[in-house]
Amino acid sequence: MKAQNNIGYACTGRQCKTGNSNKKAFRFIKADNTTSDISFADLEKETNQFANLLKGLGFQEGDVFVTFLPKCREQIVAFLGSLKNRNISGTLFANFGDEAVLDRLKDARARGIITKKNIYKKLTSVWGELTELRYIILIDLDEHLDDRVLSYVKLLSACGPDFTIPDTEPDTPSVLHYTSGSTAKPKGVLHVHNSLIMQTDTTKKILQLREDDIFWCTADPGWVTGTSYGIIGPCSLGVSQICYEGGMNVKKWFEILEQEQVTVWYTAPTALRMIMQESTIDFNKYDLSKLRSIFSVGEPLNPEILHWSRTVLKRDIYDTYFQTETGAIMVSNRPGYAIKPGSMGVPVDKIKCEIMDDEGNMLPYNKPGNLCIKAPWESMFITYLNKQQVYQEKFKSGFYYTGDQAYRTEDGYYWFIGRIDDIINTAGHLVSPFEVESAILEMEQIIDVAVIAAPDPILFEKVVAYVKLKSDLPSTNDLYLQIRLYVSKKLSPMCAPAEIIIVDKIPKNKSGKIMRRYLRALYEGKDPGDISTIDQ
Repeated sequence: MKAQNNIGYACTGRQCKTGNSNKKAFRFIKADNTTSDISFADLEKETNQFANLLKGLGFQEGDVFVTFLPKCREQIVAFLGSLKNRNISGTLFANFGDEAVLDRLKDARARGIITKKNIYKKLTSVWGELTELRYIILIDLDEHLDDRVLSYVKLLSACGPDFTIPDTEPDTPSVLHYTSGSTAKPKGVLHVHNSLIMQTDTTKKILQLREDDIFWCTADPGWVTGTSYGIIGPCSLGVSQICYEGGMNVKKWFEILEQEQVTVWYTAPTALRMIMQESTIDFNKYDLSKLRSIFSVGEPLNPEILHWSRTVLKRDIYDTYFQTETGAIMVSNRPGYAIKPGSMGVPVDKIKCEIMDDEGNMLPYNKPGNLCIKAPWESMFITYLNKQQVYQEKFKSGFYYTGDQAYRTEDGYYWFIGRIDDIINTAGHLVSPFEVESAILEMEQIIDVAVIAAPDPILFEKVVAYVKLKSDLPSTNDLYLQIRLYVSKKLSPMCAPAEIIIVDKIPKNKSGKIMRRYLRALYEGKDPGDISTIDQ
């Protein structure tokens, strides 16, 4: 048997064989504060049962099975159990709308899906168009509705606790994620079981998890961070994890950090900005003495967040960079390396990055260009599902073009500028939305901001800033002038917003990325397309 290549086995069976059977794998915390634990032995048993469940329903190797659930025990069991049966395990955010679900399930040709009753109704209106979808399994249903809508509890109780994992070669397809859609229509990104090597390695060397750690990754499993580092990496190392099933609540989050004695925390800059904005909480009252490290992911870490954390939490925040396509962290700050505020950090072991032009030529230090990664690496995606030509276009001269623009300094640190199609070309000057946003966020009147390019008859493109102000703060011409002057002074006059629009909320997707596509369409009066990925 070659089960050592199987992600599901590495996260459960291997842990039991190495003495972690009785160790807590996850503590699940509900919004009402009730908790429940699952040991690695329990996880092994229940994922085996789920693999047997799928096998009994006739699921074959390579069939796509999708989880459509919020963070919960059943989501993790189904994800790992389907991998044991050598199915392709796809994940969807629980609050996707009908159109988003239809697009993804249809593109994936999903054969089965697991969800709950209050989400199931989203599927009923589109099921007729999903000709490949055979089964819907509901986790909160006591009895089968019919021969296609089935009860998870009833099915699982009839399945045995032992499962023989078929031989799993490293290149066997494993996890399917869809890109965020922040700059283009979502594409199905397919990975293989070999990704386990890099996910485990970066969890150990970048996040620096140890066997006695309590780890909390706040990412939803609908996002690659939520599977690579909210399930696979830590489980493969036998690390105990926290899974909070409620929504974002600053007070609750800090209670969890204190009560659960979290040692390593992995979250997003968006969440950290929300925490920074909370003026009613005395963060000093929380005992965070066990918290060794904080990491961020999903969008660039603004320098002011790092400064705030150093001042208030007395800790550094280590920014990490990777994509759905890369499967694991590629460039990162981490303990042991000096942090340069605003920098992405340096490439991880075994990863070679370059800054290149569109023709595949390497660019010198400090010159912006395409951020490219030397192919292959263990966690590299193998295709865009049903879009092989698009996949091939992402590679040139042996390098993967990430679609991000950055530059590298002589000390080996990389600096993120933005997505290629986010860069603002104003009068021939390239302006990074991230840099402008970081500058504006330093102003005490500003809570959140998003910067986009808008067409301009003279400048070609102008800088437009959508700004969320502190509550009860009026918007005035003086404030607009202050913002422009501050950015001009901080960056350059070319970076100053030509237009400032006050909004109640900045639209972002589940991974915390600003939905610039939506804002550009809104500004230009165009149809924004699918907006179900916006975090409501």
